[in-house]
Parts: sequence; C-alpha cells; structure tokens
Amino acid sequence: MGVLDRMRLDGKAIYVTGGAQGLGKAMATGLAEAGADIAIVDINGDKAQATAEEIAKATGQKVISVATDVTDPDAVENMVSTVVDQLGGLDAAFNNAGMCLNIPAEEMSYKDWLKVVNLNLNSVFLCSTAAGRYMLKQGHGSIINTASMSAHIVNRPQPQCSYNATKNGVIQLSKSLAIEWAKRGVRVNTMSPGYMGTDLTLSSPDLKPLIKTWNDWAPLGRLGKPEELQGMAVYLAGDTSSFSTGDDYLVDGAFTAW
Repeated sequence: MGVLDRMRLDGKAIYVTGGAQGLGKAMATGLAEAGADIAIVDINGDKAQATAEEIAKATGQKVISVATDVTDPDAVENMVSTVVDQLGGLDAAFNNAGMCLNIPAEEMSYKDWLKVVNLNLNSVFLCSTAAGRYMLKQGHGSIINTASMSAHIVNRPQPQCSYNATKNGVIQLSKSLAIEWAKRGVRVNTMSPGYMGTDLTLSSPDLKPLIKTWNDWAPLGRLGKPEELQGMAVYLAGDTSSFSTGDDYLVDGAFTAW
C-alpha cells in the first residue's frame, strides 16, 4: 500500500467543532473528501445541518450535524455519545470552535475576557477529554486542536490579548494531554494557521481594512486560503501521522519566520 493509499480516511469517523462555517467547514470538507464520515458540531444547529447536507452531497460520505454548546460539559458529553452512536465510532476529533475579540486590554470587560477563554480554551479541554476518554478505551485516536500563529506572536495592529493567551494555552494543554496519553494510543496535536481568507474575515468591517497591512507584512504577500489547511488536517487525522503527537504545526506562509 502506497503513501497516497495510507492518506485515505475511509471508514474513519471524525467530528469537527465550529464546523458549520469558516475553517471548520473547510476542514470537514477536506476530511470527507479523503473518505471520512463527519459530524458537523456547531452551536448553530440550522447552519450545521445545511453544511452537513452540502458536504454529504458533494462527497458522498455520511455527514451528520450535532447542535452543541461546546462550553457546556454535559452538552459535550452528549455530543461525543451522539457521534459514536450515529457514525459508529470516533477515530479523530477536530476541536476548532473559537472566537476573537479585538478590544484593547484596558477596555476589555471581565465578561468579554471569559467569553473568549470559555470558547477558545475551556471548550478544547472539555472536548479533548470527552473524546479522549472514548479513545483511551478503544486504544487509539487522534485529537487535533486549532491553535493559531497568535500563540507564537503578538498580532498587530489589532489588539487581541485574550485570543493570543487562549491559543497559547491550547498548545500547552495539547502537549500535556499528548504526554499523558502517548503510551495509550491517543495522539494530540495542534494546527496553528496564519491569517486566513475566510468569508468572515473578508467581509468583516473591522478586519477588512487590516488585510492590506497584513499582506504587506506577509512573506507571501497574501492571506492563506482555508483549503490550504486541508492537507494538514487529513495528515493529522490519519495513520500516516502515527509518530506525530504533542506537536504544533504552523501553517502561516512564514509570517512568524521574521
């Protein structure tokens, strides 16, 4: 069996949080194109269902939707059970849901700080441990957590201290889980995208004016495309990455290299 065959995800069951749109939707699409059955997990149930139907039609894979508030421990446990019941198992978990608030630190309320921490970091803990408990019992599994190049740098010119802090926390949490579970068959890695041209970024009245500045500073002179992350997602979810755990994969067009 050649490497291209081993890259296939046929027969694997994978969930993607924040999968209804943006990077999550792109990752779910790429994983389904590689042969996996997918659960679109999102707090917006209607949008998750529409995305599931769209990906299923395009790929021929089984794709379900699970409306879930990933900051709610009970909801997360129920989500994992639902995915296992409806897809017949859980081979990989892609914990991607997140948000960013561009508020100067001295103006940020504690409520806004907690909002970002709960979604970007606490939900990753809840989802990773819920998926991990199932995977540890079966003796195998891959967990992929979306971090960011913002875990490695302080972005400019926009202020986003809560985002940067939580994404750094995602990397250290994932490394810690990877060490705890390394000899028990469960791998945990992070993917750290750079500036990506999602529909939200390209249409946001707050972010759109910053794109030229980001591009001027970028070695490649442009934003990344969401589909340019799909190859890394497929690699980490599958068996070809069997020696990869506790690693952070920067996909940022060399933005953090200088």
